[in-house]
Formats: sequence, C-alpha cells, structure tokens
Amino acid sequence: MTASAYSQLESVFTRLYRYQHLAAIAGWDQAAMMPPKGNDARGAAMAELQVLMHATLTEPALQPLLAAAEQEPLDDTRRASLREMRRSWQHANLLPASLVEAKALAGSRCEHAWREQRKAGDWQGFLGNFREVVQLSRQEAQLLAEATGKRPYDALMDKFEPGMSSAEVERIFGDVKTWLPGLIQQAMAKQAGETLLAAQGPFAVDSQRALGVEIMGLLGFDFDAGRLDVSVHPFCGGVAEDVRITTRYRDDDFMQSMMGIVHETGHARYEQCLPRELVHLPLGQARSMGIHESQSLSFEMQLGRSPAFLQLIAPLVKKHLGEQDAFAAANLARMYTRVRPGYIRVDADELTYPAHVILRYEIERALIEGDIEAEDIPALWDEKMQAYLGIDTRGNYRDGCLQDIHWTDGSFGYFPSYTLGAMYAAQYFATIRRSVPDLDARIAAGELAPVFDWLDANIWSQASRWETAELVQRATGEALNPAHFRAHLEARYL
Repeated sequence: MTASAYSQLESVFTRLYRYQHLAAIAGWDQAAMMPPKGNDARGAAMAELQVLMHATLTEPALQPLLAAAEQEPLDDTRRASLREMRRSWQHANLLPASLVEAKALAGSRCEHAWREQRKAGDWQGFLGNFREVVQLSRQEAQLLAEATGKRPYDALMDKFEPGMSSAEVERIFGDVKTWLPGLIQQAMAKQAGETLLAAQGPFAVDSQRALGVEIMGLLGFDFDAGRLDVSVHPFCGGVAEDVRITTRYRDDDFMQSMMGIVHETGHARYEQCLPRELVHLPLGQARSMGIHESQSLSFEMQLGRSPAFLQLIAPLVKKHLGEQDAFAAANLARMYTRVRPGYIRVDADELTYPAHVILRYEIERALIEGDIEAEDIPALWDEKMQAYLGIDTRGNYRDGCLQDIHWTDGSFGYFPSYTLGAMYAAQYFATIRRSVPDLDARIAAGELAPVFDWLDANIWSQASRWETAELVQRATGEALNPAHFRAHLEARYL
C-alpha cells in the first residue's frame, strides 16, 4: 500500500532535519572549537551540506506531493504542518543551488576573517570579503522579491520574521524614536543621584563559569541535552535535542558573561521545550527569530535584570565571586539597570539597546535596497550613533561597524527581531502579571514556575502551530502592542 502524500512529505522533512542537525553542530564547532586552519575545509563542507539540503527541498517530486497532500483528509495539526512545509519548499525553489553554495562559501570566508579583522579594527581588510557577501545577498533579495512581490529587504526579513514588513517596522521604530531619547535622558538624570558600588575584580573565568552554570540550572536548562562553551560572539546553536550555547568572559567584568548566559539560556529553554514528537518537522520548530529573541529577552530583560531575580541570585554571586558590598541585591539591581550609552550592542543596557537595533536596521535596509554601498557604512554608522546615543565612532571600526557577526554571513533582515522580541517579551510579562499579581515576590522566593509554565503553555509547546500574529494574539489576548514595552521601561527606569 502506498504511503499517503503527507507521510511521504514527513519522510523528506525528517531527512532534511537530520542534515540540519549536522550543519548546526558543525557550525557550533566552527565557532567554538575548530582550529583556525580548519576553516577552508569546514567552509567547503558546510557549503556542500547547504547544497544537499537545498537539493532535498527542490526535488521535483515534492511539488506533486504537496498538491496531493492538500487534497487528503488531514487534521488541523497536519494541515498546519503542510502550510509550514510549503513555505520552506517555496523559499528554496526561488533560489538556484549555485547561489546557495556561493553565499555559504562567501559567508564562511567573511566570518572567519572577521574574527581577526575585528580585533585589529581592519575595516579595509573586511571590505574585501564583505562586498561579495552584500552582492550575493542582494541577488537573493532580488530573486525573492520578484517572486513574492515584496521589497528586496522585506523578502529577506521574511526569512527571519514571517509576515512582518519594513512598513510595520518603520511604524513601530518611528514611534520608539519619538520617546526613547527623552526616556534615556530622564533615566540617566535619575540615576545620577544614586550610589553605585563598582565590583572589584579580577574575576576568575572558572568562577564566572561556575556561577553561570548554577544560574542555568536555576533557569531549568537540561544539561543532558546541551552544554555551555566559549566563542567570539555569544550564541545559541545546535538542535533541540542537543543545544549548544556560548558566552565570552572578561576577568575585569563578570556582568557581561553572567547576563549573556541568562540570555542564551532563554533561547535554549525554547529549543529544549519544543514538542519532541514534532521537532523533526517545520511545524515543531521555533516560530520566528522575533519569537526566539522574545524568549532570550524574557529571560534576560524581563526576568534576569529584575530586582526580584537579582535578589534571588545575589547569594550565588557571592558564593562564586567572593564577598563584596557590591554584590548586595540592591546594588546588583542598580548595576544591571545602569543606563549608560556605549559602543557595543551586546553589552548595552536595556534602555539604549533599541537604539543599536534601529541603527543597524536602517543601515542594512539601505544597503540591501541599493541606497548605499558597503563603503558608506562607517560614516553612516557614526552619524546615527551620534544622533541616537551621542557617541563618536569615527575611526573606531572595532567598536563600531565591525562589532557584530550577523552581516558577515549575509543575515540581513535579522536585526529587527531583537527589538520586536523585547516588545513581545514585555507583552508576555504584562499578561503573566495580570494572572499572577505577586509575581515579583514569588521570583524573589525562587518560584520561577509561573514564568516557565506560562511560556511553555503559550509559546514553547505551540512551536510553529500558528502564524506569528495569531500566536501572540492567542497567548496575550491582543496583537503585538509596543505600548507594553514602553510601559515596562518607564516602570523600571523612572
């Protein structure tokens, strides 16, 4: 008896997931463990794997199978699964294998060279590889745009945040730009009168790691299904069954690694709690990068930087880093909510962070749309840093336009996900607080279940069952509402 068309599709997408598993672990190893001379061979191997995955999705047999499955009597879950399969299939079939391979190779070269070029502030050296990444990304954007009727930048953003448009992002970010600068100034003026004790280092890396691992355990990370390592740029990778998170350490600053670990653990919990019976299919995987970032920012910003959580972990900080007055809960809360415009996005405080994201979004959109060239980025970067944060970055490429990893492999369209994620997270917590009015007291007492149970029921277990807008509507009772984000920031900082 011939298997149903839907069953045959499940077999194809299961095979694809196994390829993705290998690609994810090889990518983690490339960032965290691989010796430098392995990069050319690894880049070629990973490009080959990208081509193999592309070929799997563009097999001629898939189109009639998708059409036949549409006519089969599928339940609602399988019908949603078929929707997600078709989306993956459509995207792959718009791109030639030669472009997929060329972009993978160019991205691998650019990212690997960037590691040293960033340290040296070598913008001209970086441009040599980066121009090719931009050119190939524009080709991809144009092909996707012609097929979908979207603008080129919107076509790339749709890969990361399906259903979102740059017009909607413009509306949201345009509103943020009207009130954020004033809020930053108000918060800084308020904090100027507060006493802040600086923590005295050095802080041994082993001690910082032990602290991070204990906090990961508190946050529910499953160490039988994941691990913590070090990389140049912190990330969460691997697959749902084997999540790899990384951080980076400085012996003069424990704050960066600790909150970086909390952030990446949010990503990891989402992956670890996706429905195991579906995770090999597009339906069982993360909904979007904005929703993914909403998990890391629920952990880092909503939970991790809250006075209640810092009160909970203050004894752990002292246990691993030693007794200091600076490690008192109230002082930790002041440390982790200190508003201070700075160069580096990943080290930015919660209030100035959106300005970093808006800056990158505006630059990458102009770059993909052809309004600027790669050579124009430093001047534009400095102009926007001056306008949004009052910071001069002229000639400082290392702490300026070379600081992020995303553009090295052509991940254009990703940056809006960070601030959209912060907005989703604020909306989740507004919803949780309505049903758990004493949430802060429970967090301070070590009861984190109200947060985790809500996220599991409304986000983690739902995976890609619903389109993003419907997922948020079902979880919170309303569409994305940036007012919750502003209200959260005003409550915490004013």
